Amino acid sequence: MVIAERGALSESSSIESQPSLLSLPSLSLHLKSSLPPLCQCISTLKGHSSYVSGILVLGNSLYSGSSDRQIQIWTTTPSQSSDKTYHSGHEVIDCKSAVKSLVISGDNLFSSHQDHKIRVWRIDRHHGLRATLPTCKDRLLSFLSPGKHVKPRRSRTRTWVYHVDVVSGLAISDDGSLLYSVSWDRSLKAWRTSDFKCIESIPDAHHDAINAVAVSKDGFIYTGSADMTVKVWKKLPSAKNISLVATLERHKSAVNALALSTEGTVLYSGACDRSVVVWEGGGGGMEAVGALRGHTKAILCLSTMADLVCSGSADKSVRVWRRGGGDKGGGYSCLAVLELHAGPIKSLAMLRVEPCGNETSTYLVYSGSMDCDVKVWKLLVPPVGVGGDA
Repeated sequence: MVIAERGALSESSSIESQPSLLSLPSLSLHLKSSLPPLCQCISTLKGHSSYVSGILVLGNSLYSGSSDRQIQIWTTTPSQSSDKTYHSGHEVIDCKSAVKSLVISGDNLFSSHQDHKIRVWRIDRHHGLRATLPTCKDRLLSFLSPGKHVKPRRSRTRTWVYHVDVVSGLAISDDGSLLYSVSWDRSLKAWRTSDFKCIESIPDAHHDAINAVAVSKDGFIYTGSADMTVKVWKKLPSAKNISLVATLERHKSAVNALALSTEGTVLYSGACDRSVVVWEGGGGGMEAVGALRGHTKAILCLSTMADLVCSGSADKSVRVWRRGGGDKGGGYSCLAVLELHAGPIKSLAMLRVEPCGNETSTYLVYSGSMDCDVKVWKLLVPPVGVGGDA
């Protein structure tokens, strides 16, 4: 969800307009709705002093990570209504370094940072620090292991368990047993969540900085890079280590964000070329079928839930797309454009609120921006074919 720096694109230049991707057909259709507005902003959360780069929702808590070196915890009173009012809790986690991404597994909150580290926090009343990765034990064991030293570019020789640049993205395996991390140092690493041990490292997974990672339910790992490619990885049954399965090449500029559909058969990749490429097929058989267009600047973040896709852009807007919402059930409909932020959108999250006695589904969309705010949006999604013509 972040843009690579040295050797690729600087964070400032990455949000400038880039040439649009023209090699794929457009899948997006605009929905002419005859219903009341589909989306409204119900909360604006202020408290960070720098841009919000990571958001996740757990129960009645919202976690927001920022470049101000803090994770803030926002809470809401349990309610049947989707009009939740969030307020800052008593805890603000001091992370010592700018936060880049957040994921949760079990009772652990993982955060990645600008200082090349991953931190593990307890999910309890105090959110205390449980570990910093790599752990001291892991560093010592790797130092003593022969043949385990590497020399990353722009760095002195380090053992293989270290990231040596910003840790830009995190993802959790479906069973929660593995944490995957990617970095601007071009590496992909796998960590056991039971003891926080680094079990594998691919030092040159890409030719340039890696900005995003996503993992499917069946164990395929997707990495997006400033080298303009998305790579597919998996530990095959006959192999000891993670292997490269495929390289997906369609974008014409740095890939900044990845998201997978719930079933894992559709992959979305967002880049500086202002397009979201839609890949279908699953695993290493992903093929580009088209692109979602409408943003006027770089795509910086993506989030999916059910048949919805949200894209956040440097043009300060969030677009909400629905798969299968076009004519005859095909293509994508643009359900809403959310435009109240004063800065580029750096992070997104979604939560579905169960419908109450009707077929209209209600979602909450959370957007974090370079304006330092988090906004909470209430989105009403009618059944396909209701509320307008494609």
